[in-house]
Amino acid sequence: MVMAAGLGKRMRPLTATRPKPLVQVGGRAMIDHVFDHLRGAGVKRAVVNVHYLAEQVEAHLKARVKDMEVLISDEREQLLETGGGLVKARELLGDKPFLCVNSDNLWVDGPIDAIRQLAAAWDDDRMDALLLMVPLSRANGHAGQGDFRLDARGRIIDRRKPGRLAPFVYTGVQILSPRVLRDWPDGPFSTNLFWNRAIQAGRAWGVVHQGLWFEVGTPEAIGETEAVMAVA
Repeated sequence: MVMAAGLGKRMRPLTATRPKPLVQVGGRAMIDHVFDHLRGAGVKRAVVNVHYLAEQVEAHLKARVKDMEVLISDEREQLLETGGGLVKARELLGDKPFLCVNSDNLWVDGPIDAIRQLAAAWDDDRMDALLLMVPLSRANGHAGQGDFRLDARGRIIDRRKPGRLAPFVYTGVQILSPRVLRDWPDGPFSTNLFWNRAIQAGRAWGVVHQGLWFEVGTPEAIGETEAVMAVA
């Protein structure tokens, strides 16, 4: 699943007339960078959720993605946030573990393809969620204080505590089991609900990304990201 329904408020004024996934970095729309990674990992089918300026996203995908089946999860009536978006798309996603990627974060693979690295690490007997992480010290453009702590085996121990740093940042790339999509509230809600349950059950894990990663959240971050990518 490719998450592409957000409003992109921090990216204004660029998102006044276009959705954030179509904002260009390095001369290409951010969602195109994501689909490059999906192709490289052998993905043949993607579900994309849409809300803000949905017609633009749909038209772009129709024109640019010819080698992959793309299904649309339509959130035009109500933006459902990340957790609600997964629930809305659950019938399209099927009954097997699935990859979920945010359309507005960019990464450069290291010696191992990040998506294939996640897939190789997935263990359905032990995991309900497997998140691609990057160390806080290598989280380009990230203005926060980190997201998670991992133990020596890669299990997610807990979330960042208020006023404290956490050593790892979530990259926006993960594998989830359909088992986590249960007992959800009505309306919009965050994937945090599913993550917290998986953490409490000891079934949330992390893999550390070996390449570059960029949080491109503001117009100013675009130039900074392009400068690093140009020499990567």
